[in-house]
Parts: sequence; structure tokens; C-alpha cells
Amino acid sequence: MPSHHDLPALPENIHWGFHDAALPPVLEVDSGDTLHLTSWTAGTEADLPEDRSLVHAGQLEALAQCTKGVASHMLTGPVFIKGAAAGDVLQIDILEVDLIDRWGYVQIRPLRGTLPGDFDRLVTIHPEIDPDRRTARLPWGTDIELAPFFGVIAVAPPPHWGRLPSIQPRRFGGNMDNKELQAGTTLYLPVFTDGALFSAGDGHAVQGDGEVCITALETGLSGTFRLTVRKDLDFARPFAESPTHLISIGLHEDLDEAARIAVREMIDHIGRRTDLTREQAYMLCSLQGDLRVTQTVDGEKGCHMMLAKSVL
Repeated sequence: MPSHHDLPALPENIHWGFHDAALPPVLEVDSGDTLHLTSWTAGTEADLPEDRSLVHAGQLEALAQCTKGVASHMLTGPVFIKGAAAGDVLQIDILEVDLIDRWGYVQIRPLRGTLPGDFDRLVTIHPEIDPDRRTARLPWGTDIELAPFFGVIAVAPPPHWGRLPSIQPRRFGGNMDNKELQAGTTLYLPVFTDGALFSAGDGHAVQGDGEVCITALETGLSGTFRLTVRKDLDFARPFAESPTHLISIGLHEDLDEAARIAVREMIDHIGRRTDLTREQAYMLCSLQGDLRVTQTVDGEKGCHMMLAKSVL
């Protein structure tokens, strides 16, 4: 019988700004168990709103006690999934994603983003979030609908890669910033070490494809995940599916190559599910696949292809 676990964002459960297969797990679960996890907003004290009463005491405690790595993502985990081993695939069913803050921030940083030479001043805004209505009010008066998701969902990198900044997404997942990974979606990540070592964080209240200015609406989130070890799959890269679509994911420092990876991955997944030849699958991608720019700001850029399951 599967069990349910809670993993709060306490300082001892957080690694800040890096991935590392040598990190000791903060929790062990069985394959098929569910996990409710909380993560604080990415960033430092400088990114908080002036009104500190809006900030959870737990986030202030984490900022005071945790040691920051290269990047700003406060990641909760890692979680050891019993039975997972290198060569397996971790199936991550994203069951719920909930807003936990009434504030978030959006930021432009000099020398970063899609237009690094066009904006040479640090600018930060703190939109007001209404968790009940799932809306945010921008400082100039516009209300926008929210669609929260975790920007970082990861297993541990291969042990011989050592400690890596959490900025760049890679084959183990990480900072993919893919807005399609909302509640109801399943993400598959290849496993590179015993226990898989699952972590998540970098809550986004809403984001457009591209994340062009370097941030989404950064905020704290809680989420519920079902973690299942799959020994019958051989995926070498991240892949996802929603109730209606297959979602192939390409990551590369060159955006053209990221697009090629996403297309090749979709062709492979069509082949796993149908009797179509590679040529037929390639043509179907051209007719029915939507190739989108995931993000252009994390060093390793992202493209993903959406293909409706109904056309298979």
C-alpha cells in the first residue's frame, strides 16, 4: 500500500543553488509513494518585498541558515526512492501545485536574459498574488491569470559530474522552466545514481514561453508528486506528457540544436507508441507538432514539442 510523505522547506531539507549526487537524502520513500513538498521563492533577501510581514517565517529562517551556492534556486530534497538505480527512469506524476505566497517578484538583471545588452539596470517588481483567485496584479494595474509550476524538477546528476550549479537544465532535468509541467502532467527523468535523489523548487506563478527577461513570476509553491521507479523504460532525456499531449524536451546551449533534439525525441516517442516509420513520424511532427521555445536564458536553452495524443 503506497504511503504519503510530507517534506517541509526546513533549512535541513534545502540545498541552495546546486545539484550533487553526493548529497545525503533527507527522506526515503518507496516507489509509488506520494510526496507533498514545499519550496521557497528562489532568490536572496534582497529579492524580498519591503513588507517583510508578507514573507513566511520559514523562508526568513532558510535565508538565514542555508548556505547559498552559485545559483538562487532553493531546492527541497533530495529524496531517495528505494529500488531506483542508474539506467532506470523516474516517473513523476505532478498531482497538485499550489500557491503559498501572496507575493512574487519579476526581475531584469544586467548582462542576463534574452536581451543582455539592452537593459543595463537591475529592476525588480513585486506583483500582488491572490492565491484564491489565482491571479496577480502587476504594478501598472493589469491583472493576469496564474498557472503555477515548478521551474526545477530534478534527479541527481551522474556522480562523476560532481557538483553543478542549478542554473543549467541537463539530462537529469533541473531548471527546465517548462510551463507545461503543471498539475496533471507526468514527467519522466532518466536516473543516474542509486535512489534517483529527487528534488524540486524554483516556484513560478506564471511564465511565458521563453522566460525572456531572466525570471518568471518567482514565488513559493507546494506540490504533491507520485514518484514511481520504471525499469521498463529506457529514456535517455527528460520527457513529459499531459492528459492530451506528448511533450518532448530538447536542451542545448545552441537553440537550433535544442530544437533538433526535441524533434528527434518526439520521433522516437511516436515510434514507441505506434507502428509509424521514422519518416512518417517526422512528417506527422511537421503537420501536427508545435515546436516551442521553452526558455532562452539559462545557458542551456530549451525547446519542447507538443503533439496531441489524438493524432497517434
